[in-house]
Amino acid sequence: MKQLKKMWTMIVVLAIFSTAKTSFCQVINIRTVEQGGTGRYSAVMITEASLPTHTIFRPKDMRIFNERNKLPIIVWGNGACYDSPWEHINFLNEIASHGFLVIAIGTMPKETGEQVKRSSQSSKLLDAIDWAITQNDKEKSPYYNKLDTTELAVSGMSCGGLQALEVADDQRVTTLVVCNSGIFDDPKKGMPVLPVLSKDQLKKIHTPTLYLLGGESDIAYQNGMDDFKQINHVPVFVANMDVGHGGTYSRPHGGEFAWVATNWFKWQLKDDREAARLFTGNPSGLSKSPAWTIDKKNMP
Repeated sequence: MKQLKKMWTMIVVLAIFSTAKTSFCQVINIRTVEQGGTGRYSAVMITEASLPTHTIFRPKDMRIFNERNKLPIIVWGNGACYDSPWEHINFLNEIASHGFLVIAIGTMPKETGEQVKRSSQSSKLLDAIDWAITQNDKEKSPYYNKLDTTELAVSGMSCGGLQALEVADDQRVTTLVVCNSGIFDDPKKGMPVLPVLSKDQLKKIHTPTLYLLGGESDIAYQNGMDDFKQINHVPVFVANMDVGHGGTYSRPHGGEFAWVATNWFKWQLKDDREAARLFTGNPSGLSKSPAWTIDKKNMP
């Protein structure tokens, strides 16, 4: 009897070890950025074994998320369409710390040395969406029933903003954020790596849209402002801060751009009424900031 009990104990221990090992192996790389961000959910940057082509920013402790408290999804395209989000880790990590699953195109940035500069395709944004939906439905996934697949944003900076515009017609998307970007009036003006889009693409947008631009010194200023002028069928908000094309992404916790983007995501993806005040009203909350110049259409 004692021998049987001992064998049973060993089986239980092995099962627990096996489960823990499987769970651990799902994450093949993990790093903390800026002490996890300033939000209530300390965030981490990770590479998932099931999605090694992307970098994920999410709350470290996933145990508090469930069917009643789900994470909205944000997918991100990088500046220059790089296949790694090394220019934006502070920005993306900060957003994740406020309770979002952020999936960026490309491999995790290196801690030291030359960063990845190969280019990526817009389809990787759709790959990220597909992966998140699959993980939410898979019982053995650490994301099982923890993701809100009905609240989903596509976003990106510069070339990545064009990638976001290229896939914004996907019906699963519920909001669009275009940073330091806009469609050329002549598609031939773009660099070879850029998605070739015409202004007709703007007519395919079906969600509330935010443009974040770096003021008149931003090389994308004219394109982005012209996009804003031509979008008349959905709510659209444009915010300019005089920082040029580089934005504030690399500043501590992503700077002002992260603050504005996070509030937009809180409003659009979490129905946060307090965050909405930054964009709604006449004047809107953001218009009261001396750092920002704003305009909006089809919005309260």
